[in-house]
Amino acid sequence: MIKLKFFERVDFQQLINWIETPEFLLQWGGPNFRFPLDAAQLESYLKGANEKNSKVLIYSVVEKETDNIIGHISLGKIDRTNESARVGKVLVGDKNVRGKGIGQQMMTEILKIAFDELGLHRVSLGVFDFNSSAIGCYVKAGFKKEGLLRDSRKIGNAYWSLWEMSVLDNEWEHMKKAK
Repeated sequence: MIKLKFFERVDFQQLINWIETPEFLLQWGGPNFRFPLDAAQLESYLKGANEKNSKVLIYSVVEKETDNIIGHISLGKIDRTNESARVGKVLVGDKNVRGKGIGQQMMTEILKIAFDELGLHRVSLGVFDFNSSAIGCYVKAGFKKEGLLRDSRKIGNAYWSLWEMSVLDNEWEHMKKAK
């Protein structure tokens, strides 16, 4: 089992250690970060986050049993007028816990915040088309594919395509009742 706690400066080095290549940084952080990831970039990322009525909530993922930080996730682009937000920066960083359903737990916890605490209507995310394990996790969490953004990111001489996915509040409620 996991819990989410606000991401803090003391968590920077752990996250930096997990981001080992430019390709991995692009998958995790999108075009807003440069390799190598460093504390200055994370300071900028954290600025204005995790405050009352903030547009970004950034979390470390903590394994309850050990109290170790094992991952990272954010809820950004929080639009209280249109009742929407975007999940991003999803990472099960500790390789020892990958493949054990942690990603699914992370998605459940972030959707609880989005729908049950913030009262949002729609939550979206983007995932590269080759990341089949993440896509499977998001589908299990209730996300539906909306469309493929073909060749939307360039890495080296290659282009990566991105699936846009979302889940709505009524779908979330249905999933909670089905459990």
